[in-house]
Amino acid sequence: QVQLVESGGGLVQAGGSLRLSCASSGILFRFNDMGWYRQAPGKQRELVASISRGGSTKYADSVKGRFTISRDIANNTGYLQMNSLKPEDTAVYYCNYANAIQTGANWGQGTQVTVSS
Repeated sequence: QVQLVESGGGLVQAGGSLRLSCASSGILFRFNDMGWYRQAPGKQRELVASISRGGSTKYADSVKGRFTISRDIANNTGYLQMNSLKPEDTAVYYCNYANAIQTGANWGQGTQVTVSS
């Protein structure tokens, strides 16, 4: 059974940084394209960053240059380093397959990120 556990969220002032972690059982980061998503109140869930099996990364324009997605294959853990945070980054953040929205994959609990102005 696939399980995704996100952690590392919190309350931070604008301009600050957070590092999110994603631990998975049942999904091997080595063999799958993975992504970080976020969902703000009243908005649809959106993909903000993805990393392919080969290590290529992509970012939404809204986070490009501020967020960095990475993975530790040995520990099967994914990360999202978030710098220069803005109030509009406030959302619940999730990790999942990079095509999770299209495929209707199951989701973890996510981790709340709140950026104060």
